[in-house]
Amino acid sequence: MTERKPPGVSFETWTDRQIREAAERGEFAGLPGFGKPLTGLDEPYDAMWWVKEKMSRENLSFLPPTLALRKEAEDAREAAVRAPSERAVRRIVGEINTKIQEAVRQPPPGPPLNLEPYDVESVVREWRERRGK
Repeated sequence: MTERKPPGVSFETWTDRQIREAAERGEFAGLPGFGKPLTGLDEPYDAMWWVKEKMSRENLSFLPPTLALRKEAEDAREAAVRAPSERAVRRIVGEINTKIQEAVRQPPPGPPLNLEPYDVESVVREWRERRGK
């Protein structure tokens, strides 16, 4: 139930009392993060903070699909040459090549993909050279 601000009481005092009384009734006890300091108070204000936080929690990307796939392809190649076995190299390259081939057949929105599937044997050869085999 909302109380009306009594005449002659400053807004801060009335607000502070409302908060204190609600806390005494335990109305804030079930909130997530109760009793913990708020994060990001020392950072400059960003109007899109909640969007960025939500995207981070949901593991979403800011990049258009084509650019995200380019980044994923780069990461996959790096992972492949550091992989523990040749089987892992072939699996990693095969998985990213499948995604690249799908994107070439049905281009996602965004800038041009400008990406071709990796040559599996070339990546395996690079993996062997790095391992001294």
